[in-house]
Amino acid sequence: MTRRKVLVAMSGGVDSSVAAALLVEQGHEVIGATMKLFCYGAGPVPDRPCCSLDSIADARAVADRIGIPHYVLDLEDHFRRDVVADFVTEYARGRTPIPCVRCNSFTKFSDLLAHADALGCDAIATGHYARAEEGRLYRGADRAKDQSYFLWGIRRDVVGRMLMPLGRLTKPETRDAARRFVLATAEKAESQEICFVPDGDYVAVLRRHLPADAPALAAGPILRTDGSLVGEHDGFAQYTIGQRRRLPGGRSRPLFVVAIRPEERAVVVGEERDLDSASVTIAEVNWLDAPLLPGDRCEVQIRYRSKPIPANVLAAEDGTVRLGLDVPARAVAPGQSGVLYRGDQVLGGGVIA
Repeated sequence: MTRRKVLVAMSGGVDSSVAAALLVEQGHEVIGATMKLFCYGAGPVPDRPCCSLDSIADARAVADRIGIPHYVLDLEDHFRRDVVADFVTEYARGRTPIPCVRCNSFTKFSDLLAHADALGCDAIATGHYARAEEGRLYRGADRAKDQSYFLWGIRRDVVGRMLMPLGRLTKPETRDAARRFVLATAEKAESQEICFVPDGDYVAVLRRHLPADAPALAAGPILRTDGSLVGEHDGFAQYTIGQRRRLPGGRSRPLFVVAIRPEERAVVVGEERDLDSASVTIAEVNWLDAPLLPGDRCEVQIRYRSKPIPANVLAAEDGTVRLGLDVPARAVAPGQSGVLYRGDQVLGGGVIA
């Protein structure tokens, strides 16, 4: 094995801690880096496993334990611009974004690589459950933890310089490794929430960033698919495709959000059968392998944890791909990610249009 100089993103969680320790054990020259993002700003910080000042301290403790230097990278301005601003803009458009994808695509990997180059590193590494092998991206071996869905936006040239030491491990194996290395993060709880929305109240984030009279937070009609009025909402940004709560009741069959029309400030509802889609259009496609062409086959995953659906490429041009689905997809939500696979390999992905 060739010894490499590697810059490792260390969030202060168990996964990135073990990734760094494994690389040291393998004989690489390792440098640890924790990214100071939006959520490290001034003000009280809720108790959470990552994205706090405590997590910087945890990352540094792990670095001391395994004998590597540790730096803090101030990326707060980049994170606000590329992740938080996009999050707000997308909800204002009636869409449902995934900030983790934006963070991976613009902040974590691109900025991490720039710092790696400045430090003379050959590679960058993270604690993601995915595999980067011979310049290609693959699912992680642990399907329950696979995070390849969030990584489609990474530049193809960056994938060629990535190491993912946890790609062939399960989560229990990672915990065992942390205990073997006697890391301070070995028993640390996992983080599930959006880092800059630690309490889950994303509408409060929108209210802080949007003007008081923003249409996305103003009252508007709740309509049936036939155009009939069934109620009123207090902001379409509080709804997403497939949602059932906060809708008028008193009907024999439950209603679901099937569309959002921001130009009318309208939330459109229908029955469960109205959620099915036979096709999906994906825009802003980033290819990690050769672009697909009309007639090609692939599988598409339209949300994290969902099963990939076999599909046929109906059209592909100008960074947009339209797919015909072998089986209907439920609750396809604009703004979410559509990730294209062939088996375990990530071919590319984009934003559902």
